[in-house]
Amino acid sequence: MNKTKLTIDEIAEINPEAMMADGFDEAILGMCIQFGTEPIVAYDYEKCLNILMERDDLTRTDAIDFMEFNVIGSYVGLHTPVFIMI
Repeated sequence: MNKTKLTIDEIAEINPEAMMADGFDEAILGMCIQFGTEPIVAYDYEKCLNILMERDDLTRTDAIDFMEFNVIGSYVGLHTPVFIMI
């Protein structure tokens, strides 16, 4: 069986400093690696929006506004997660 997803524990083992976005574990794609930096957590942007719409009963527009301001806008340094549009 092929493994397709990293667990939270595996992410912490790979980079203990990696930041996670609270409430979006189901949207984790894996980790992103760039030359000269530590691996960081990568999330599926669309899945994050769906979580917000379902969990918080937001419209798509409100979910986008929330994501942009409160999640993506919460940059806290080099270990901040990235959000990928697929």
